[in-house]
Amino acid sequence: MVDGTCAEEFAPLRDLLVRNLEDGTDVGAAVAVVHDGDLVVDLWGGAARPGVPWREDTVVMTWSVTKAMSSLTVLALADRGVVDLDAPVATYWPEFGAHGKERVLVRHLISHTSGVPGWSRQVTVEDLLDVERSGDWLAEEPLWHEPGDGSAYQIVDHGHLVDGLVRRAAGRSLAEVFRDDIAGPFAADFMIGVPLDQQDRCADLIAPPPSGVDYSQLPPDSFLLRTMANPLLLPEACNSPEWRSGPVGSVGGHGNARGVAQIQAAVSHGGAYGGRGLLGPATIDRVLEVQATGVDRVLMTPATWGTGFGLPMSSAPSVPGGRTCWWTGWGGAIVVNSLDSRTTVAYTPNRMASHLVASPRTDGYLDTAFACVAGL
Repeated sequence: MVDGTCAEEFAPLRDLLVRNLEDGTDVGAAVAVVHDGDLVVDLWGGAARPGVPWREDTVVMTWSVTKAMSSLTVLALADRGVVDLDAPVATYWPEFGAHGKERVLVRHLISHTSGVPGWSRQVTVEDLLDVERSGDWLAEEPLWHEPGDGSAYQIVDHGHLVDGLVRRAAGRSLAEVFRDDIAGPFAADFMIGVPLDQQDRCADLIAPPPSGVDYSQLPPDSFLLRTMANPLLLPEACNSPEWRSGPVGSVGGHGNARGVAQIQAAVSHGGAYGGRGLLGPATIDRVLEVQATGVDRVLMTPATWGTGFGLPMSSAPSVPGGRTCWWTGWGGAIVVNSLDSRTTVAYTPNRMASHLVASPRTDGYLDTAFACVAGL
């Protein structure tokens, strides 16, 4: 039921994947670990969709793990001097400076402290796929809160904000820069926009059970309602060819655990992996620089943000402390970079759990993986 490779020291992680696939906790999934320069775990198994097994090259939508890829793209551009993390976004995207947003810095934009977590106008799923147009609407958006004053998670519009910046600073879209400058050099299987001729590799998402949250009890001006429900993006819609091919750099990325880990390992390994450099030491230090800590206005849970990544936080107890950066996706996909142990752990399932920041299934993979690392 499980294929791939696994160093013997990580056998408990393989056993956990086997158990979860056997008892239905997972339907199809992949898990990968890069440690001290080596891909020590590269496992996959189960069903990608009814009647189709999860294969080595199967990819699945990872939801907000995509944000870690988009932010990494900006960090790589900053490392090359294309953008300055401390410069106003309007330096590169002049139209964005309207309505007080001239105070929004690049580091605010990738750290969920921009003050622009969503659209005030009504937005459809089709609008999201027109990244340029819906991105231009964000340039017209007034601030929801003061930039840098705490965080409001950019749950859907993060990729549009980053695309607007990257498109103007680099002369190419976010999806293009990520493909050519990030995924391509690492030969890693992760895409922001799956070409139609590769969509037979996509696993179907399986919707999570109801969260139990009574959204009717939230006030109408709740940031969570204003972002999550505008537009309401359901897993069923994300299984369509139109969505899969769309370049939505907040939640629309598709990959597998191996591809996620091979890209993000550059962060856990001091800026380079597999002989390919991506970030210098100074940029890595910026990643770990706290941009906000406290209850996030959208997630409504404690969150600590570095530059472009989450940092260790009380709401995610299985993410190790120390020099660690990470992020996760709705339903349970996750990537964690531990710089102290030179380890990246990635997990990509198709059955979604009730998971925003943490959940027992994902925590089990993290706990097991880092216990194996500690035992080396």
